[in-house]
Amino acid sequence: MQLTEDTVRQYTERLASDEPTPGGGSAAALAGALATASAAMVASFTVGREKFAEVEEDIQRMLSTLDEQREQLLQLTDADAEAYGKVGAAYGLPKQTDEEKQARRAAIQEALKTAAEVPMGVAEACAQTMAVLGELAHKGNPNLISDVGVAAQLALAALRCARLNVEVNLAFIKDEDYIDRKRQLLHQLMTQSEPAAQAAVDYVRNKIQPE
Repeated sequence: MQLTEDTVRQYTERLASDEPTPGGGSAAALAGALATASAAMVASFTVGREKFAEVEEDIQRMLSTLDEQREQLLQLTDADAEAYGKVGAAYGLPKQTDEEKQARRAAIQEALKTAAEVPMGVAEACAQTMAVLGELAHKGNPNLISDVGVAAQLALAALRCARLNVEVNLAFIKDEDYIDRKRQLLHQLMTQSEPAAQAAVDYVRNKIQPE
């Protein structure tokens, strides 16, 4: 399902409907993509301008990272719907015989792991986005400083939403080692990203409304 080919209105109408997809995982990925786009706009208004020549190389590097993460998040916006479909298909497998029941259980577990990996990817991409926002706030075009704050708030919200969508799949997964690894990674991402996002927002606020 290529949700990213929809118009904004079409996507939101689908999200608001009683269709199974898109859902919260897809919405989280799209929010992350909007965050990276907001940050990339700041970089785009900085590169190639003589007054920012000293930071040109740094901004180009950040812009490359943001473009890469935006593309990944857009792919995950579609991938979440596909993963949900696989979970539904696994639950729909026959379960009359013992062999069918065993195969169905295995398919469900595999599909749930696939479904968990999508928001996990969203969380990682959002964390990578937030990792550059502090530097972007300091070096980017100050006329767009508020957009760095928008990017930070959106990226953090998307990461938190992605975490919820990982957890909702982990709740049905039986592989304890897998669950532990994912929860440890989520904890690490949150520990790194929440202070980074807050620092970027605080910097923006101080620039907009200096004390």
